[in-house]
Amino acid sequence: MSNNVCKGTSRIAGCRFSVHPMTDDFVNVILSALKEVDTSKVWLETDDVSTCVRGKIAHVFDVTEAIFSHAAKTGHHVAFSGTYSIGCPGDTDGDVYMAENNRKLNTPIAINQYAACDFALYPLGSDSYMDKIMEQIEAAKQRGLTVEGIHYATKLKGEADDIFTTLENAFTATQEHNDHVVMTASISANSPSHQKGEDDE
Repeated sequence: MSNNVCKGTSRIAGCRFSVHPMTDDFVNVILSALKEVDTSKVWLETDDVSTCVRGKIAHVFDVTEAIFSHAAKTGHHVAFSGTYSIGCPGDTDGDVYMAENNRKLNTPIAINQYAACDFALYPLGSDSYMDKIMEQIEAAKQRGLTVEGIHYATKLKGEADDIFTTLENAFTATQEHNDHVVMTASISANSPSHQKGEDDE
């Protein structure tokens, strides 16, 4: 990775995430999902702990949603944990695909996939950060998701595609007024507790 520090002015977006299929065949589930997703518009690197994608916001969310959806369509309980970031003062200008257009390459999978998500939005350096967070929580409600305040996060329940769209919209809208934005998201699909109508643990 290049050592040219962007000093918080870069509009390079990124996400470091892990996908955890709750099955003995987890390696095949993960590798198959990665193989089915078109990642040609992002920089991607996987190590022994997590995967990092970098590029434009649209493509970072396109790829992370597609990887989660392909893993979840197996029917196994799948958990996704990711940290999205833009404008980090310590970020570098290397390993990016910023010249790409905004057309997404991965068509949403045509399945009815219920999911639950705990997300937290951090408009860093903003004096009115709570107002900005509440704006995005209200937007999630308007989208038709079930929204619940929980300790240290907000829980979203509904279709996985609607959840990822809500996350992308929240991240995009917030970064338009903040140089540095971080958002965490933990998403679960096919959990046994969903079948019981209970929250994920």
